[in-house]
Amino acid sequence: MDVGSNPALAALTCFTCFTGFGRTDGMRMATQEHEDAAVHAAMVAADADRWDGGQPCTFSALLDHWAHQVAGVEEGYAWCLDDFDYEIWCRTRLARVWPLLPTQFRPARQPVLDELDGRFRAATIEWPGRGGEEQWWLWRFPRLLGIEPGDSYDGGWPAGWVRMPFPKPDAVRVIV
Repeated sequence: MDVGSNPALAALTCFTCFTGFGRTDGMRMATQEHEDAAVHAAMVAADADRWDGGQPCTFSALLDHWAHQVAGVEEGYAWCLDDFDYEIWCRTRLARVWPLLPTQFRPARQPVLDELDGRFRAATIEWPGRGGEEQWWLWRFPRLLGIEPGDSYDGGWPAGWVRMPFPKPDAVRVIV
């Protein structure tokens, strides 16, 4: 039967699609596809749908990348300041895409993002004199820094971090 030729059936179909009442697996799949398309559209609008090399990037991959970066900082960051700044770009992209995501998509993912952000805050220190920034992650640095075997270390910032505009805080531990 053609749904379009029966106004009552067409109305019921619309009601079912928008409310989920009486959903079948096919309708759930259609709803998932609609949500996936809306998330992808948000990623495109936020210019977050591609990795730096041009390969496609999904929201899940972006969130996973942030989780990987957080774990690396927790373990002790062994690279330089420029690399650190580069590697946390994924959090900036998450911030750009977040308000554009479908409202029904965010609640399930907000606890994940909050947990990762909390872990990042715990593993980092805020820049002196900064605070309350909208992009707060850009104004933090690792509590635990590693240096390459054989690199000299004099007790201040390790090589790769010496351009920090303030002395190394005592809360920053360097693993030699």
